[in-house]
Amino acid sequence: MTDTHASGTDVVDILTADHREMLELLGQIEGTADAGRRRDLADTVIAEVMRHAVAEEMHVYPAMAKHLPDGAEEVEHDKQEHDELVQVMKQVEGVDASEPAFLELIREMQSQLRHHIEDEESDQFPKLRAHIPAGDLVELGEKVETAKKVAPTRPHPHAPHSELFHKTIGPGVGMVDRLRDKLTGRSTG
Repeated sequence: MTDTHASGTDVVDILTADHREMLELLGQIEGTADAGRRRDLADTVIAEVMRHAVAEEMHVYPAMAKHLPDGAEEVEHDKQEHDELVQVMKQVEGVDASEPAFLELIREMQSQLRHHIEDEESDQFPKLRAHIPAGDLVELGEKVETAKKVAPTRPHPHAPHSELFHKTIGPGVGMVDRLRDKLTGRSTG
């Protein structure tokens, strides 16, 4: 996704740009007749969603829990939504892109992602800007960009959605995922 590290862009702008790019990729899948291209686009969007979600769980969710009213409850809700997305993405990986079920799963993924994005952009992101100083949001954005570079690129339904897991085990899982991506020629953006 977009590397805004050098520009001093805050975390809200970074995550919002990610959202636009993920939805654009999903939209391209629906409009593509070629099954191979559909698979490449799906693999790319799955990798992007995973990197984005892991970066949120590592850095944004702890900040939300600490600074936002009812932040801990919102984080738990978001983690549940991430888990639902992981389940659908895992199913997408297992279906041939030429099958009708593939597009049905893509539509389900798109629906879940749109709901999650709406929650974040209409409610949580304004709260982040209201409760966390601008400089801290830029620093948080830098941490998110760094995390996305080492995050897993494949869904792991049994992995916990926790900051500790992502900071200790996650980089190793991400390294294995990127190696598998390279060996299999999987498209990841």
